Amino acid sequence: MAHRHIDKYSPMKIFLVLLFVFSIAYVHFRGRVRHKVTRQLGDHSSFLAPVNVFLYLFSKLPAKPYLPVESFPELKPLQDNWQEIRAEAQQLLHVGEIKSSQNYDDVGFNSFFKSGWKRFYLKWYGESHPSAMKLCPRTTELLQGIGTVKAAMFATLPPGSKLVRHRDPYAGSYRYHLGLDTPNDDGCYICVDGENYAWRDGEAVVFDETYIHYASNQTEHNRIILFCDVERPLKYRWATAFNRWFSRSVMAAAAAPNDAGDKTGGINRLFTRIYKIRERGKALKKRNRTRYYLEKWAVVAALVLVFIYI
Repeated sequence: MAHRHIDKYSPMKIFLVLLFVFSIAYVHFRGRVRHKVTRQLGDHSSFLAPVNVFLYLFSKLPAKPYLPVESFPELKPLQDNWQEIRAEAQQLLHVGEIKSSQNYDDVGFNSFFKSGWKRFYLKWYGESHPSAMKLCPRTTELLQGIGTVKAAMFATLPPGSKLVRHRDPYAGSYRYHLGLDTPNDDGCYICVDGENYAWRDGEAVVFDETYIHYASNQTEHNRIILFCDVERPLKYRWATAFNRWFSRSVMAAAAAPNDAGDKTGGINRLFTRIYKIRERGKALKKRNRTRYYLEKWAVVAALVLVFIYI
């Protein structure tokens, strides 16, 4: 009886495993810059690879690292009012509200904090944070008038800091950066799929954050930007409906608070509990990289086998 059960369901499970494999390969070979295969297999972008391939296939805009800002006319009010937005960001920085996470409650950006990167959330795949509505009413007012902006924050990159090469895990949005208080220097830049863009005050850029990218500030001036996730335009309404459902159901669960009055999503609550496991992994990787990768891939292989045969 058990044997017939395995025979009946294994082909579907094998199909799903192959779907993941081919989707990860598609993500890996997309673009000119790539991770090592071992890193890509364990990268968080691989877990959402089938969803992302679906979104790539039905995208309205071409597959390019940078997109024309003019393709998103609804964002123009942000650039038109950049000085008002800058004033609120500078005030937040002055009073210490643009800060790093202290409680491991920011799964999406936790690794950035060690380089000095800081943020203040305005919204995250849902309503504006109460703290943002109180402390920067003009910026939240502007954002609330733009339905395609799914997430937003102020983000700083201090002098001498660098964010490592990475892909963002979810292709349901594009990334919008608006320069607010920047070095206005080519030494402060983001590199997306091998192409550099240097931030400038009052200037905006849109890029596909699922290409490998990194940022560097080689100047002596801090950088402050408005950072937004903007809904990826898709060819069909049903594809857009799926993307919005996924955003509400999954991405919203990664919400992180500015203070105790803001919501913490379920993924971040879970991340806080399991962070000790991640710390153990990091410590093992420093001591013995070979053992770290052997353990990592043994666990992955075991999970695949359990999925197929149970």
